[in-house]
Amino acid sequence: MFILRDLLRPLQAHFSATDLGRERSSLFAYTLLAVIVPFTSSMTSNLLRSLVILFGIEIKKKRFYTFMASSTLPWQKLWRTVWGLIPCSETDGRLLVALDDYINPKIGKSIFGCETIFDHAAKANQSQYPWAQNIVSVGLLKQVKGRWACLFLDCRFYLARKTIEAEKDNAKIKGTVVPFQTKLAQAGQMLIGIGNHFAASPLLVVTDSWFGSGSLWRPVRDALGERFHMLSRLRCNNVLYAQPDVSQPGQRGRRRKYGKRLGSVTDRAAEVRQKAKTYTVNLYGKRREVCAYDVVVMLKTLKRPVRVVWVFRKTQWVTIFSTDLELSVIQIIEYYGARWKIESGFKELKQDIGSRTSQCRNAQAVNNHLQFCMMASTITWIYADRLKADPERRHKVNGRTSFAFSDVRRLIAEAALDDDFDRVCPKPGNPTKNSLVAVLLRMVA
Repeated sequence: MFILRDLLRPLQAHFSATDLGRERSSLFAYTLLAVIVPFTSSMTSNLLRSLVILFGIEIKKKRFYTFMASSTLPWQKLWRTVWGLIPCSETDGRLLVALDDYINPKIGKSIFGCETIFDHAAKANQSQYPWAQNIVSVGLLKQVKGRWACLFLDCRFYLARKTIEAEKDNAKIKGTVVPFQTKLAQAGQMLIGIGNHFAASPLLVVTDSWFGSGSLWRPVRDALGERFHMLSRLRCNNVLYAQPDVSQPGQRGRRRKYGKRLGSVTDRAAEVRQKAKTYTVNLYGKRREVCAYDVVVMLKTLKRPVRVVWVFRKTQWVTIFSTDLELSVIQIIEYYGARWKIESGFKELKQDIGSRTSQCRNAQAVNNHLQFCMMASTITWIYADRLKADPERRHKVNGRTSFAFSDVRRLIAEAALDDDFDRVCPKPGNPTKNSLVAVLLRMVA
């Protein structure tokens, strides 16, 4: 109960001290709890039912829907406050930030951010071009009670240039068409904001091969300087170069930027497989032995030296690179393996919390609902990190001993639904009473 109080009160402090401000701050806190409590999916109508049935809050439907579509919720300040609530945000002296995008399929033609998008991960019984929202997200990778977790930090809705140029209603906010930004520009903007907030911490972004390009590297590196690094996967046709030889005294001409051409990643994999060593790494929740080989080479896409690691399996291999040459082979493999937690976070967001089933249509309501869901997910992991003991796993699974996301939500629900919780977090319309005045009034009566 008191952990929840310590997490919610700093967020409520961003609302004004007027009667309306106090009502909105309380409604904000209980809406956040309604998203977390595993009562039903987080559709706006279900959130209203949760507030009325579970928390006993008397609020009119129109008032709640107006609040959920409000354009004055200070999301930027609220997210900065949430970032400051994360305990021990660094891993091995650096911030690990995962970057990726996902699609959110919808039904309906008047939903902000929706367009026909190619789904490269579509199954055989699914459409490859669903009507969906495309959302670019960043999240903090950190170990919570011995297991990796992804704490969402920020997100952006991506719309294709053709949709914006056509001035479709799905691309308008209050009648104004949103400006076009590429996914890499949106990602760079979010990373720069995170880097400026954690000004004293080195930032390592962990991403897949699509985002691991110079178009993301250069603007973020220019803004954050030497404390920004990238860990990503190489494409099989990327060409590697040796480091240039040291210039000799009296040597004429400009110093070479790149050394000998070593060939593609695929060509080198066949050559270095016999030189691979065995490493014991903590990968996907278990101690595993992997065969890997590393070398420092030059990469023309980033125009700098990088450490490249080939990880070999029985019949396959993957290649990972890092611009941080101080990272060891074990760290590179473990950090890239932890990147999968952002995919797990998308599943928790869409299926467990239920953001996929939202019925919101206008731009502000759609954005507010997504922000509530993402902040609820992050608050859940912060709550788990602040617990003294590991949460107990409710549903036992062979081979899995760590707790699940749903186990933490259940603990938060027990604390939020406690009879005494409204004393530390007053409900809307029920302001905190002065105990002395209350006693005097009872005596007079």
